[in-house]
Amino acid sequence: MKIHEYQAVELFKSAGLPVVNGRVATEIKEALVIAQETGYPVVLKSQVLVGGRGKAGGIKKVATKEELGEAFNVLKKLSIKGYPVEKILVVKAIDIKKEFYVAVTVDSGRDDVVLIASAEGGVDIEETAKMNPAAIKKFYLGGKNTIDLARWPAFISSIFPGSKHQQEGTKIFQGLIKVFFENDCSLAEINPLVVTGEGHLLAADAKVNFDDNALFRHEALEKMRDLTYEDADELEAKQSNLSFVKLEGNVGCIVNGAGLAMATMDIIKLSGGQPANFLDVGGSSNPEKVLSALKIILRNKQVKAILINIFGGITRCDDIAKGILAAREQINIPVPLVVRLTGTNEKEAKELLAKNEINTYSTMREAVNKVVELSK
Repeated sequence: MKIHEYQAVELFKSAGLPVVNGRVATEIKEALVIAQETGYPVVLKSQVLVGGRGKAGGIKKVATKEELGEAFNVLKKLSIKGYPVEKILVVKAIDIKKEFYVAVTVDSGRDDVVLIASAEGGVDIEETAKMNPAAIKKFYLGGKNTIDLARWPAFISSIFPGSKHQQEGTKIFQGLIKVFFENDCSLAEINPLVVTGEGHLLAADAKVNFDDNALFRHEALEKMRDLTYEDADELEAKQSNLSFVKLEGNVGCIVNGAGLAMATMDIIKLSGGQPANFLDVGGSSNPEKVLSALKIILRNKQVKAILINIFGGITRCDDIAKGILAAREQINIPVPLVVRLTGTNEKEAKELLAKNEINTYSTMREAVNKVVELSK
């Protein structure tokens, strides 16, 4: 889950990180009050959960209330990558002498949390990583949630040349680590971290992403979710306890178990088909899950055929069959269904479906070949 910059700033502030003074506004009168409190000049920053807002004209510096009124109106009419600007962060303009990049994230390849920093920070950090990877420094926590001070001096001095900024940088990383672990984040990032005219380090931006699987532990964070940026089908799937991700193909997939779901998509692809989604109904045998899954998949008008691939362990094949039949009674299914069932209560399930003129397949290869054929 992503949150807006103004929300991330509050998390940073609570962890003692140095942030730019300001607040979010939805109306001009609010923005004028904030600007009066912080003092001009101020920067107006569009709050959107997509990148490239600066290049899209979503950030403006203003020196007077007249300029603010004009710029605010322009931003409120702006759409960035299809998303309207509804909120604007008003912050004190700062004198920037140098920019850095710092972040805490997960390196899944190393199964560890890594601190990342670069003395070549700014909006083009991705380009820096491609063109000059040596400029990106990494420090692995080694399975801990604190900094190993024995290894730390070499890392921090490779980013900040002076002792003053090394000390400030260490505190900033410690604050980022606090935010990261206390909120089950997948990313806590400052880009850019700047040196101000007074010579101090300051977070000029704030970005935080959370691990969706841990949100049940953080009710307050869940309330920060901006549903404007959420896929409606994925939200509905979550409410039905389904794991769903929409893709660009035309073969709908209903599978039990994430591993089998991934393998199913791989084999569809290898067989010349294109998966339309990842959908894991999990280990439950509730027939309602099948009904919900079919409703979600059928909203995608690109879907030409649907594969139901069930390996019955905890999941009972006969309950899946009942779900298929219930769906056929309650909704229109305008595309062919290809069903592969094996495992717990397989015989009962196949008999139930056969009585209702629904063919089943015993092997995944047979079922995949058939669904790919039908999708074309």
